[in-house]
Amino acid sequence: MLPVFTIDVVSDVVCPWCFIGKRRLEVAIARLRAVEPELPIEVRWHPFQLNPDLPPEGVDRRRYLEAKFGGPDKARQVYARVEAAGKTADIAFAFDAIERQPNTLDAHRLIAWAQMRREGDSEALVENLFRAYFVDGRYVGDRDELVRLAADAGYDPDDARTMLASNELHDVVAVADRRARDLGVSGVPFFIFGGKTAVSGAQESEALLDAIAQARAQVS
Repeated sequence: MLPVFTIDVVSDVVCPWCFIGKRRLEVAIARLRAVEPELPIEVRWHPFQLNPDLPPEGVDRRRYLEAKFGGPDKARQVYARVEAAGKTADIAFAFDAIERQPNTLDAHRLIAWAQMRREGDSEALVENLFRAYFVDGRYVGDRDELVRLAADAGYDPDDARTMLASNELHDVVAVADRRARDLGVSGVPFFIFGGKTAVSGAQESEALLDAIAQARAQVS
Protein backbone atom coordinates (compact mmCIF):
# COMPACT_ATOMS: atom_id res chain seq x y z
CA MET A 1 0.00 0.00 0.00
CA LEU A 2 1.26 3.48 -0.85
CA PRO A 3 1.92 5.83 2.09
CA VAL A 4 -0.56 8.64 2.63
CA PHE A 5 0.43 11.84 0.86
CA THR A 6 -0.41 14.78 3.10
CA ILE A 7 -1.40 18.25 1.95
CA ASP A 8 -1.44 20.88 4.66
CA VAL A 9 -3.37 24.05 3.90
CA VAL A 10 -3.05 27.17 6.04
CA SER A 11 -6.04 29.41 5.40
CA ASP A 12 -8.83 31.59 6.74
CA VAL A 13 -12.50 31.11 5.87
CA VAL A 14 -12.88 34.85 5.14
CA CYS A 15 -10.00 34.88 2.65
CA PRO A 16 -11.36 34.88 -0.93
CA TRP A 17 -8.05 33.70 -2.38
CA CYS A 18 -8.17 30.75 0.01
CA PHE A 19 -11.52 29.74 -1.50
CA ILE A 20 -10.03 30.02 -4.98
CA GLY A 21 -6.95 28.12 -3.83
CA LYS A 22 -9.16 25.35 -2.46
CA ARG A 23 -10.87 24.93 -5.82
CA ARG A 24 -7.57 24.90 -7.68
CA LEU A 25 -6.21 22.32 -5.25
CA GLU A 26 -9.27 20.15 -5.91
CA VAL A 27 -8.52 20.28 -9.64
CA ALA A 28 -4.90 19.30 -8.99
CA ILE A 29 -5.95 16.39 -6.77
CA ALA A 30 -8.51 15.18 -9.31
CA ARG A 31 -5.87 15.19 -12.05
CA LEU A 32 -3.44 13.34 -9.81
CA ARG A 33 -6.02 10.73 -8.88
CA ALA A 34 -6.91 10.23 -12.54
CA VAL A 35 -3.33 9.04 -13.08
CA GLU A 36 -2.80 7.36 -9.71
CA PRO A 37 -6.22 6.34 -8.36
CA GLU A 38 -4.69 4.24 -5.57
CA LEU A 39 -2.63 7.09 -4.06
CA PRO A 40 -4.11 7.94 -0.63
CA ILE A 41 -4.26 11.71 -0.10
CA GLU A 42 -5.08 13.52 3.13
CA VAL A 43 -5.84 17.25 3.14
CA ARG A 44 -5.41 18.91 6.53
CA TRP A 45 -6.64 22.45 7.22
CA HIS A 46 -4.78 24.76 9.58
CA PRO A 47 -5.91 28.11 11.02
CA PHE A 48 -4.69 31.57 10.14
CA GLN A 49 -6.79 34.49 11.32
CA LEU A 50 -6.51 37.45 8.98
CA ASN A 51 -8.26 39.64 11.53
CA PRO A 52 -7.48 38.14 14.96
CA ASP A 53 -8.20 41.42 16.75
CA LEU A 54 -11.84 41.68 15.67
CA PRO A 55 -14.30 41.43 18.58
CA PRO A 56 -16.08 38.07 19.01
CA GLU A 57 -19.29 39.58 17.63
CA GLY A 58 -17.53 40.83 14.51
CA VAL A 59 -17.92 44.31 13.01
CA ASP A 60 -20.12 46.00 10.45
CA ARG A 61 -18.82 45.15 6.98
CA ARG A 62 -18.94 48.76 5.76
CA ARG A 63 -16.91 49.87 8.76
CA TYR A 64 -14.42 47.10 8.07
CA LEU A 65 -14.07 48.08 4.42
CA GLU A 66 -13.55 51.71 5.41
CA ALA A 67 -10.64 50.72 7.65
CA LYS A 68 -9.09 48.24 5.21
CA PHE A 69 -9.65 49.82 1.80
CA GLY A 70 -11.02 53.31 2.39
CA GLY A 71 -14.61 52.36 1.62
CA PRO A 72 -16.86 50.05 -0.41
CA ASP A 73 -16.06 51.69 -3.76
CA LYS A 74 -12.33 51.10 -3.41
CA ALA A 75 -13.04 47.61 -2.11
CA ARG A 76 -14.99 46.85 -5.29
CA GLN A 77 -11.97 47.86 -7.34
CA VAL A 78 -9.77 45.50 -5.34
CA TYR A 79 -12.32 42.69 -5.48
CA ALA A 80 -12.78 42.96 -9.24
CA ARG A 81 -9.66 40.84 -9.77
CA VAL A 82 -10.82 38.37 -7.15
CA GLU A 83 -14.24 38.05 -8.81
CA ALA A 84 -12.61 37.40 -12.19
CA ALA A 85 -10.38 34.71 -10.70
CA GLY A 86 -13.39 33.27 -8.90
CA LYS A 87 -15.26 32.77 -12.16
CA THR A 88 -12.44 30.57 -13.43
CA ALA A 89 -12.87 28.43 -10.29
CA ASP A 90 -16.69 28.30 -10.54
CA ILE A 91 -17.15 30.68 -7.59
CA ALA A 92 -19.76 33.44 -7.85
CA PHE A 93 -18.50 35.82 -5.18
CA ALA A 94 -21.24 38.03 -3.72
CA PHE A 95 -19.23 40.52 -1.68
CA ASP A 96 -22.11 43.00 -1.48
CA ALA A 97 -24.20 40.38 0.36
CA ILE A 98 -21.78 40.31 3.31
CA GLU A 99 -23.17 42.45 6.15
CA ARG A 100 -20.73 41.67 8.97
CA GLN A 101 -17.03 40.85 9.08
CA PRO A 102 -16.66 37.95 11.54
CA ASN A 103 -14.02 36.95 13.97
CA THR A 104 -13.13 33.48 12.67
CA LEU A 105 -11.85 31.84 15.85
CA ASP A 106 -14.99 29.72 16.28
CA ALA A 107 -14.95 28.69 12.62
CA HIS A 108 -11.35 27.49 12.99
CA ARG A 109 -12.24 25.68 16.19
CA LEU A 110 -15.05 23.94 14.35
CA ILE A 111 -12.75 22.83 11.52
CA ALA A 112 -10.16 21.52 13.99
CA TRP A 113 -12.89 19.68 15.89
CA ALA A 114 -14.33 18.20 12.69
CA GLN A 115 -10.96 16.88 11.58
CA MET A 116 -10.72 14.94 14.83
CA ARG A 117 -14.12 13.25 14.42
CA ARG A 118 -14.88 9.94 12.76
CA GLU A 119 -18.23 10.99 11.38
CA GLY A 120 -18.87 13.79 8.92
CA ASP A 121 -16.82 15.26 6.09
CA SER A 122 -14.32 17.96 7.05
CA GLU A 123 -13.73 18.88 3.40
CA ALA A 124 -17.45 19.48 2.99
CA LEU A 125 -17.45 21.61 6.14
CA VAL A 126 -14.65 23.82 4.83
CA GLU A 127 -16.51 24.18 1.53
CA ASN A 128 -19.72 25.02 3.40
CA LEU A 129 -17.96 27.75 5.38
CA PHE A 130 -16.45 29.37 2.31
CA ARG A 131 -19.68 29.17 0.32
CA ALA A 132 -21.84 30.40 3.18
CA TYR A 133 -19.71 33.50 3.65
CA PHE A 134 -18.72 34.42 0.11
CA VAL A 135 -21.70 33.24 -1.94
CA ASP A 136 -24.71 33.19 0.38
CA GLY A 137 -23.81 36.14 2.61
CA ARG A 138 -24.34 34.13 5.79
CA TYR A 139 -22.65 35.24 9.01
CA VAL A 140 -20.10 32.57 9.88
CA GLY A 141 -19.30 34.23 13.20
CA ASP A 142 -22.64 33.08 14.61
CA ARG A 143 -22.52 29.80 16.49
CA ASP A 144 -26.02 28.75 15.43
CA GLU A 145 -24.96 29.25 11.82
CA LEU A 146 -21.81 27.23 12.40
CA VAL A 147 -23.86 24.40 13.90
CA ARG A 148 -26.08 24.35 10.82
CA LEU A 149 -23.06 24.23 8.51
CA ALA A 150 -21.56 21.40 10.56
CA ALA A 151 -24.82 19.44 10.40
CA ASP A 152 -24.92 19.91 6.63
CA ALA A 153 -21.47 18.29 6.50
CA GLY A 154 -22.63 15.24 8.45
CA TYR A 155 -21.70 16.20 12.02
CA ASP A 156 -23.94 15.87 15.04
CA PRO A 157 -25.38 19.35 15.64
CA ASP A 158 -25.69 18.85 19.40
CA ASP A 159 -22.04 17.84 19.65
CA ALA A 160 -21.00 20.81 17.53
CA ARG A 161 -23.06 23.18 19.68
CA THR A 162 -21.57 21.78 22.90
CA MET A 163 -18.04 22.19 21.58
CA LEU A 164 -18.63 25.77 20.42
CA ALA A 165 -20.18 26.71 23.78
CA SER A 166 -17.00 25.58 25.53
CA ASN A 167 -13.39 26.74 25.29
CA GLU A 168 -12.40 23.48 23.62
CA LEU A 169 -9.58 23.83 21.06
CA HIS A 170 -9.24 27.56 21.72
CA ASP A 171 -5.59 27.16 22.68
CA VAL A 172 -4.97 24.61 19.92
CA VAL A 173 -6.11 27.09 17.27
CA ALA A 174 -4.18 29.95 18.86
CA VAL A 175 -0.96 27.92 18.98
CA ALA A 176 -1.36 26.70 15.38
CA ASP A 177 -1.99 30.24 14.16
CA ARG A 178 1.08 31.52 16.01
CA ARG A 179 3.21 28.62 14.76
CA ALA A 180 2.30 29.43 11.16
CA ARG A 181 3.41 33.03 11.63
CA ASP A 182 6.61 31.93 13.37
CA LEU A 183 7.38 29.73 10.35
CA GLY A 184 7.13 32.78 8.11
CA VAL A 185 3.59 32.43 6.80
CA SER A 186 2.44 36.02 6.25
CA GLY A 187 -0.31 35.42 3.73
CA VAL A 188 -2.76 32.70 2.84
CA PRO A 189 -3.48 30.28 1.32
CA PHE A 190 -0.23 28.52 2.08
CA PHE A 191 0.24 24.91 0.97
CA ILE A 192 2.72 22.35 2.26
CA PHE A 193 2.93 19.19 0.16
CA GLY A 194 4.15 16.00 1.78
CA GLY A 195 5.90 18.04 4.44
CA LYS A 196 8.53 18.89 1.82
CA THR A 197 7.44 21.57 -0.63
CA ALA A 198 5.65 24.83 0.19
CA VAL A 199 3.62 27.05 -2.12
CA SER A 200 2.25 30.44 -1.17
CA GLY A 201 -0.85 31.93 -2.76
CA ALA A 202 -3.73 30.64 -4.88
CA GLN A 203 -1.50 29.19 -7.56
CA GLU A 204 -2.94 27.55 -10.66
CA SER A 205 -3.51 23.80 -10.46
CA GLU A 206 -0.53 23.15 -12.74
CA ALA A 207 1.81 24.86 -10.27
CA LEU A 208 0.31 22.85 -7.43
CA LEU A 209 0.85 19.62 -9.36
CA ASP A 210 4.48 20.61 -9.96
CA ALA A 211 4.93 21.19 -6.21
CA ILE A 212 3.36 17.82 -5.47
CA ALA A 213 5.75 16.12 -7.90
CA GLN A 214 8.72 17.88 -6.29
CA ALA A 215 7.62 16.80 -2.82
CA ARG A 216 7.15 13.19 -3.87
CA ALA A 217 10.52 13.15 -5.65
CA GLN A 218 12.22 14.18 -2.40
CA VAL A 219 10.64 11.24 -0.60
CA SER A 220 11.61 8.70 -3.23
